[in-house]
Amino acid sequence: MKPEERRRMIVRAVLPLVVEHGAAVTTAQMAQAAGIGEGTIFRVFEDKDELLEACLLEALRPDAALEQIAEISLDQPLAARLAEAAGALSAHLERMGALHASGHKRQLKQLHRAGRGASLVAMREGMAKLFTPEEDRLRLPAEQLGALFLSLLFTRARDDAASPDTKALVDVFLHGAVTGR
Repeated sequence: MKPEERRRMIVRAVLPLVVEHGAAVTTAQMAQAAGIGEGTIFRVFEDKDELLEACLLEALRPDAALEQIAEISLDQPLAARLAEAAGALSAHLERMGALHASGHKRQLKQLHRAGRGASLVAMREGMAKLFTPEEDRLRLPAEQLGALFLSLLFTRARDDAASPDTKALVDVFLHGAVTGR
């Protein structure tokens, strides 16, 4: 396996442990999760901190969520497309939240600032594509609607009982807060 492939494999295997345990995860646990010897970690990464930083960078990347969004069938109703996209993005946001809680706040902020702009652009573009089948009926351009939907999704409190679930969020976004009565 090439060094860069090995790095990616280790990071993907270790990331769930970092999300769960933060910096308290041991290199022995990391090696076991990756199915490698502990010494291999130090041949690929300078030290545990470098591996932790690689995991943090990976967690901040929205690539997996964007891939899921790109695979959403445009043949299904818009509400279903948005609910599916919200699920993918919510999982990404929850992973980031878990990492924030793991004690890496300063490091995450620095890393997040570096790639935040490109990530947001990619997420807005992915969301905009979900609106394209209804372009002739939209009140605003698809790009703006994608940005608005992301804003709602990002500000939703996940652990607050008063915060709407995904279905309610999509319904209010598409149909407004007031009924037709």
